[in-house]
Formats: sequence, structure tokens, C-alpha cells
Amino acid sequence: MVTAIDNPMGSTPHVTAQTLPDISVAPAVAAPVARRTEPYMRLQWTDSLTGAIGYLVVHTLRAGLATGGTRMRAGCTLREVEDLARGMADKTATFDLPVGGAKGGIDFDPKDPRAVGVLERFCEAMRPWLDAHWVTAEDLGVPQHLIDEVFEKLGLGQSYHAAIRRAADPDATLERVRDGLNAAVDGGFLLGDVIGGYGVAHACLAAAVWRGRAPAETTVAIQGIGTMGGAAAYYLHEAGMKVTTVADAAGALYCADGLDIPALLELRDGFGEVDRTRLPAGVEELPRTAVLSAEVDILVPAAISYAITPDNSFDIRARVIVEAANAATTPEAEAMLAARGVPVLPDFVANAGAVAWAWWLLLGEVDDKPENSFDRLRTTMHSKVAQLLAAWAEEGITPREAGHRLADEPAPVAASGPVVIP
Repeated sequence: MVTAIDNPMGSTPHVTAQTLPDISVAPAVAAPVARRTEPYMRLQWTDSLTGAIGYLVVHTLRAGLATGGTRMRAGCTLREVEDLARGMADKTATFDLPVGGAKGGIDFDPKDPRAVGVLERFCEAMRPWLDAHWVTAEDLGVPQHLIDEVFEKLGLGQSYHAAIRRAADPDATLERVRDGLNAAVDGGFLLGDVIGGYGVAHACLAAAVWRGRAPAETTVAIQGIGTMGGAAAYYLHEAGMKVTTVADAAGALYCADGLDIPALLELRDGFGEVDRTRLPAGVEELPRTAVLSAEVDILVPAAISYAITPDNSFDIRARVIVEAANAATTPEAEAMLAARGVPVLPDFVANAGAVAWAWWLLLGEVDDKPENSFDRLRTTMHSKVAQLLAAWAEEGITPREAGHRLADEPAPVAASGPVVIP
């Protein structure tokens, strides 16, 4: 196992995991700093039993902490994890969270019966970071309940462990976190499972407001109806938007009058795939790629990274794209869409509700009452999206560029010590 730590002064020493630096002290300079182009650290791991390759990339550290989920998918690459870590750094800065950005990724099929063992061994290998510096959570192929089970088995309690251990009373903080994650909400869901998708839904609603369209007049297509995409679909349906097209790994489902989203969500398996043998009447089955070319107002890519590329960008007919998946649009495709007048609301704003809420919960700024969390996230998301789209309309800069402006002006972190977790 090799750890590479990039020195901001220019050199790039290589150290073993046993010589991790002391990074528990907050930065002394609170003023905005130049945007990092290279990650702070890259770490690669190989599973001795399966040959699976795992990665941890820490793009930025603030107060000795970085946050970002752990994903598992066949074909996951270091470049992908680097891109995701950079996006997490943008999320934490844009939402004024007192931590840096990181990401974990494992190149392995999450449906393989050996996947849980691979995840356990990956987390054990990453223990020095998970114990003290890296706060992780669910991501593609790794549900929150599974990663929490792995952490408990390893004696680390819960996936927010690196932050929780800093609390004056870690047991009380752990209880608050668990209460928040497991708070029941309408639809039979848990708050921790839907808060990210709720934020995506309100990014879509804010985009509709900007376009001057009422929810009932707005159509949406969603690629992926797992945790994030499914929750976004649910709350858009609840708001009165017409979700005409959704897609999972097996294909696309379409209904011109709007799909019965709650009924479809009831038919999902643990991997976010809908049972085709029990589809409601009036649902048409289409090829999986049809979701990208759907004639809708808003397209929500909520499945894999790099879903929208130069090759398929001209198929897109949506007027706005809202990234629910991380790194859903390649830079080249985004430039091509911008040239056609199609704005892309970037992932580090549109889908940042989950990480923002997790840290609000850790910091005691929200509790286990869902209405408090929903109110804060709704207000924050509408404000952020309105700023991005105003810059697009008034200054001609893309929402991503406008978002980077926000990310480059994070709230200062006090230099007196680490983040205080109540």
C-alpha cells in the first residue's frame, strides 16, 4: 500500500501509511487560498483475496478533516476518484462547511457476493484515515446501512467516526447522528436516505422558478432511481412536476402523462432496479439511452459519472440539466451544451444537500426533526441555484463557473484549533 502526499510547496514525497503527517491542527490562514489543481493525497490499495483495487483521494484538508463518500463499481478508476474528491472539495467550500473534500472508490462489482468482504478489508486498510481524518458515507454501490455495519464491525461505530470522536461526548453525538439518519419521513423513508434527493428536487424547482414555469407545467427525466435519483423523483412528484421518464440499469420507463413515481419506487430492488413484471398500466419500456433524449424541461442524471459526453450531448433535448450524480457531465460535453444555451447545474451544488446536511447534523445545527432539515436545505438550495442561474442570464458565465466563485470564498476556519463537534 503506497501513500502519495502532494506538498503544496511543490515537491511530492512518498511516505508509507505508518508515517502519516500530523494534520490535526487547523490552518493558520483563514483567507481564501488559490484553488488546488492537484490533490493533497492519493492512496491505492490492492485486495489480496480478490485483486480488487481501491483508492482514497484527499483533495483538500481543513482542520485536519476531509469528507466524501465511498463508492464501489466495476471499472472505478483513480481519475474518477480524483474528480469526485475535487467535487467534494467544491461542495464543502460552496456550502461553507469547515472541512475539506475527499473520496473513496473500489473497482469491484457491488453485486458480487464477495463485495461486503472487499469493503470491509478496504476500510480496515484505510483505518488510519477513517479513524482520525476522513469522514465517509454512502455512494454508488455502497448504501449507508452497509458502510455503517462495516464500521461497527471494525469497532469504529459509524461512518462519521472521524468527526464524532472529536466530540466532548462521542456517545451522545453518535446517538444524535443515528437519530437524524433514521428519522422517519413521509413515504416510508428515512431522513438520511432522502435528504440528498430532496436537495436535488429543490434544485430542479429553483430552475423551474428561474424559467418562469409552475411545477405542474414542468416535465422531468431522471437517469437512475437509486437512493439519490429515487428520492429526487419522489419529491418532484410530490411537488406536482411531471416525471415522464426514468431509467435504471435495465432500461427506460416512460409515460407521457407522468409516471406514478411512488408505485415505481415500491418495485425497486436493493440496487435501484425496477421489477418489470409488475409495472403499472400505461408504462412504456424504452432503451436505457432514451432517458437522455427525452423531450423534457429538466434532465437529472442521477446514476453514473461521465453519463453525458460529447457523443451524446446533441441528443439531449432538455432545457436545463441538474446533476444529481457526481461528475455526471464531462467538461467537453458541458461546453457543447452551454453553446446551445443549455445550463448545467453542477453536482457540487445540486447534489450537495446530503453532505451539507450531514455536517449540519454533526455540528448540532439541525436535529432529528425532518421539517427543520427540510426547511434549511430548501432555503439554502434555492438561494444557491438562483445565484448560479442569475450569473448565467446576466453575465453569460456557466453555472459551474459561478459555483466556483462561491467555492473560492469559503467561510474562514478559526486558526485556534480543530473543528468543534458538540
